[in-house]
Amino acid sequence: MPDIVCLGIDPGLARVGYGAVAQSGLDFRALNYGCIQTTPKMKFTERLLIIYNAVLEQIDLCSPDLISVERLFFGRNTTTAEYVYQARGVVMLLSAMKNIPVIEPKPNQIKLKICGTGKAEKHQVQETVQRFLNLETLPRPDDTADALAAAITGLSMMGDDFNSMP
Repeated sequence: MPDIVCLGIDPGLARVGYGAVAQSGLDFRALNYGCIQTTPKMKFTERLLIIYNAVLEQIDLCSPDLISVERLFFGRNTTTAEYVYQARGVVMLLSAMKNIPVIEPKPNQIKLKICGTGKAEKHQVQETVQRFLNLETLPRPDDTADALAAAITGLSMMGDDFNSMP
């Protein structure tokens, strides 16, 4: 059975975590991971362009079979949510342009899959992802670990339905 590759994305405006994970049977391995960073000193549209170009580069690099984009949860800060949703939209646009199926797990689904509890702390996700993918160092910043966790979750949610995905 050939590898199935999922590009996990932890969306944001200041930081976008990304992590490509390949699955072959029951084996998972990290292909590439990191964090795209922008600063508030940049124009908003410039920040979106940086995110666009960097995510496109990752798509071209790992040729994912699917993309797992963490759903967003915001309490009361609707201004922050608005900007992050626009950054998330860039990722969704790229997936549509490249005709790559998208899975959108909720943060608590990712934590449950990775740590066994939907209320896991950031450090728990980092440590579990490190062990699960046999990484030499803790994936940092936490956005990177979240993206790798999103990729693992996306692969597990995909299950046997991969061939029927749009």
